[in-house]
Amino acid sequence: MKGRDYCVVPTADPPGSASASPLSPSSPAALPKKKMPQRKWEVHPGRNKFHCNGRIMMARQTGIFYFTVALIVVTCGLFFGFDCPYLAVNLTPAIPVIGIVLFVFTMSTLLRTSFSDPGVIPRATPDEAADIERQIEVPNGQPSPSYRPPPRQKEVVVNGQTIKLKYCFTCKIFRPPRASHCSICDNCVERFDHHCPWVGNCVGKRNYRYFYMFILSLALLCVFLFACVITHIIMRSQKANFLKAMQQSPASVLEAVVCFFSVWSILGLAGFHTYLTTSNQTTNEDIKGSWSSKRGRDNYNPYSQGGIVKNCFAVLCGPTTPSLLDRRGVVEPDPTPQQYTMQMNGTGVRLGNYGAIPTQTTTVQPPAQPQQDLDDNHQQPASKTTESPETAKSNNTTDSGYSGYQGNTATTPNETASTPGALPPINGSESVASIVSSPAVLPTLAPPPAGANPPVTPVQSTSPPPRSVSEGDALGDDYNKGMSNFGSI
Repeated sequence: MKGRDYCVVPTADPPGSASASPLSPSSPAALPKKKMPQRKWEVHPGRNKFHCNGRIMMARQTGIFYFTVALIVVTCGLFFGFDCPYLAVNLTPAIPVIGIVLFVFTMSTLLRTSFSDPGVIPRATPDEAADIERQIEVPNGQPSPSYRPPPRQKEVVVNGQTIKLKYCFTCKIFRPPRASHCSICDNCVERFDHHCPWVGNCVGKRNYRYFYMFILSLALLCVFLFACVITHIIMRSQKANFLKAMQQSPASVLEAVVCFFSVWSILGLAGFHTYLTTSNQTTNEDIKGSWSSKRGRDNYNPYSQGGIVKNCFAVLCGPTTPSLLDRRGVVEPDPTPQQYTMQMNGTGVRLGNYGAIPTQTTTVQPPAQPQQDLDDNHQQPASKTTESPETAKSNNTTDSGYSGYQGNTATTPNETASTPGALPPINGSESVASIVSSPAVLPTLAPPPAGANPPVTPVQSTSPPPRSVSEGDALGDDYNKGMSNFGSI
């Protein structure tokens, strides 16, 4: 309307609008990226590999594990592709069902053994390790003939049998009974049995039952495949000769060869672990002969339940203990992080956050300013005086950037002696050029010997270059002298 003034008030664009500036504080690009918390499996000190955000734990050497998986899958694939159709039609349709059940059970136990925590014992914290080392080390650092340091092992009694707990120098702990340190994975494992490269993991307290079921089911699968393949070839050979039956089904020949060379070792391994399960022993204890009667009549297995069935139930049907590793837990930062800060001229410069380094502040004092500055912009105002022609000539020569020999410069009675490095005071009858050329500022050189040319000391100056002198200039003689001196530099 007439008589009224209107103004346009600028409004901020919403964060999601297309016209929002990418550098505005409300834009997503300007917001700081939130740092993801670090998980404990990322800083695990052992030689292990983790997948699926720490849910899968394996050893680093997994090449033989992949070979095991490929061998089982390829062999069973050939069986289901070439043998099962013929046997299901001519013999019984239950063969494919039995094969599928054995294959699925074998692969599930294999993956469960390979991807699980075998029972790794966490390493000691720095405080716990320091406390143990303090108990073991010699007091005051000086051993005496009568002092005997505590041994690197402890003794406990389990069901009347004395068990020695050995000290692990890597994990800084006293290993519990039946535990051992795996040199491949670099971890102490509870109820350590052995490290199996075929499954790509250690076999311990938490995955032994799955390993035993994998060996047992693999032995059954191998025997089942070998029996079915031989049956298939024999049934084909009844209609024709044996060589022609092998030519009609070459995949059956390959399966028979693989199963024949594998079944003996797998059956032997399954029988050995069946013996260990019924006696409640581990491979490590059996190889070392820990509970062998050769060590004495009083030496027996304190972990045996007193019978084959009870031992099998204790090993295979007992409760699964939870993992001692909080693999997916968040690493807690130092609760009291300390910083090292240096202050210079009132400005703090952060050099880093070193955690254990105590807070230290270093103040650097600026250098002391001289009492008098020679810069033309900071010189004190001097009283106007009339200069003589001789003084003007010397000033013009000095301001031109060329100074001659200063050895014969005399000190006037008005000049006062000053200490080396200090600037003389500026009087009203002196100029900046005369002070610069004074002996207090430039070092006085010794007079040259007779007949020698006087040395020339160049002085850097910020004054403009020398002006040109014509033939009729009154200062021509002084200029020629100055140029002769400059030419000798």
